[in-house]
Amino acid sequence: MEYSELFVNRIRQLCKERGISINKLAGMSDVKQSTLDNIMRGLTKNPRIQTLHKVALAFSMTPAEFLDFPELNTYSFDSDTEE
Repeated sequence: MEYSELFVNRIRQLCKERGISINKLAGMSDVKQSTLDNIMRGLTKNPRIQTLHKVALAFSMTPAEFLDFPELNTYSFDSDTEE
């Protein structure tokens, strides 16, 4: 799984748990709908921390809580070729 997919899956999971759409999340987080769409479609591979921070706050989470999930915590960069 690509690193960026971890964030897509995390956002989808949290939206599903809270019963909110990506469109509603955009309004709640003050992140442009197009920005969130690009993240969710995999066009944005490395979202800015400011964007992730806003998304976390929309979920009533700190950035640390948002980023604290098993798939990210156990992710290995060994197979990555980017530097």
